[in-house]
Amino acid sequence: MTTALLIRPAHTAPAVRIKLATSDAERDAALRLRHSVFCVEQGLFDGDDIDAIDASALTLVAIGGGAADEVVGTVRVHQAADGAWWGSRLAVARSARRQAAVGSGLIRLAVCTAHALGCRTFLAHVQQQNVAMFEQLHWRSLDALELHGRAHQLMQADLACYPPIADGASGFLCTRSNP
Repeated sequence: MTTALLIRPAHTAPAVRIKLATSDAERDAALRLRHSVFCVEQGLFDGDDIDAIDASALTLVAIGGGAADEVVGTVRVHQAADGAWWGSRLAVARSARRQAAVGSGLIRLAVCTAHALGCRTFLAHVQQQNVAMFEQLHWRSLDALELHGRAHQLMQADLACYPPIADGASGFLCTRSNP
């Protein structure tokens, strides 16, 4: 008796475009996603997570992953001082978290965009559960702290690993498979 071997093709995650938000609709969707992740899911903020930084920050989005125009990830970047930039509010929709390229792609474009704009130091407060991912992306921990009742690490990107990208509005397409 022979046994048939069933071979299934590897599941390929739908393509996701990582780019600067260029429309009010994209920025509004990013704010809705942040609210869903940081206010509803994690309970870090009461009401909303909008603050003064939003007025000057660049918003980056990950679009696609199933629906062609759905924002499935976001992060914001801003210059805090001459040459010092920060990334914050990295949020990925629950439906897109198995696509490693969404979070890492947003981080990559955030740092590369800031680098193109004169960044000499790029920092972020990273929730403890995400530190290992950032370390894999060439970040190092500088300090441990608690923010909003949660353990965080102050981390710094190795800019040598993030070449400047001047055209953040076009961004790039991520097509990695699910793990």
